[in-house]
Amino acid sequence: MYKTIKNSVKALIPNSFLFKNELFFRKFHSIFYIGKNHQCNICNKQLKAFISLGNYDLLCPSCGSLSRNRRLWKLLNDNNSINGNILHFSPSRSLYRTLKKEKSITYYSTDFEDEFLADYKFDITNVEQENDKFDTIICYHILEHIIEDRKAMSELHRVLKPNGTIFIQTPFKEGVIYEDYSIITPEDRKIHFGQNDHVRIYSVAGLKERLENTGFKVEIKKNDNHTDDSFLGLKSPETVLIATK
Repeated sequence: MYKTIKNSVKALIPNSFLFKNELFFRKFHSIFYIGKNHQCNICNKQLKAFISLGNYDLLCPSCGSLSRNRRLWKLLNDNNSINGNILHFSPSRSLYRTLKKEKSITYYSTDFEDEFLADYKFDITNVEQENDKFDTIICYHILEHIIEDRKAMSELHRVLKPNGTIFIQTPFKEGVIYEDYSIITPEDRKIHFGQNDHVRIYSVAGLKERLENTGFKVEIKKNDNHTDDSFLGLKSPETVLIATK
């Protein structure tokens, strides 16, 4: 039902207008989900249920956040990482709106391909900012798109403040990193890497090793089922790498 409504609206209305007025449109649909069984920790709305998507993800009907957005928001708060200068690559709209309103931080949202709401257009392999600038960097589902990922990691290390923190997530596989730069067509990349614009699939250990070789200290945060997962609409297990300088 949700997918049908979404596709119908997108066919009639330009994305730029939808993005700008998303909360207005969601206000009407979210009325049917009001309740007390769950709560979105980003928009703080109490819900009867989250919207179940075809990929088994859970969408907040009020702000449009996915489970990984809500997990990230929880991690940012649990680690006291919403402070100072924050660099956020290709932000979800729910977190963009939330962090954009936060007066206690200086928020740098960036998207190189103009596919997300963002205020800057930084190339992650050549970030046009000074050394040691950012207290927190959010790099979710970015590195698997970047051929020169080691160069990107080096840039992240350069612009991160000493004792700063980066939250990193990508799709993961068991074993070792799988990459083959001879695979270049969107069709073949989808077959080999799971998405037509991905260039590799990391393993957790492989990504950790590359980050450590760049100079980071890395914690593997494995989020298993907790008592509040269902209430907040979180998916488990879920792995996030937390890198510090």
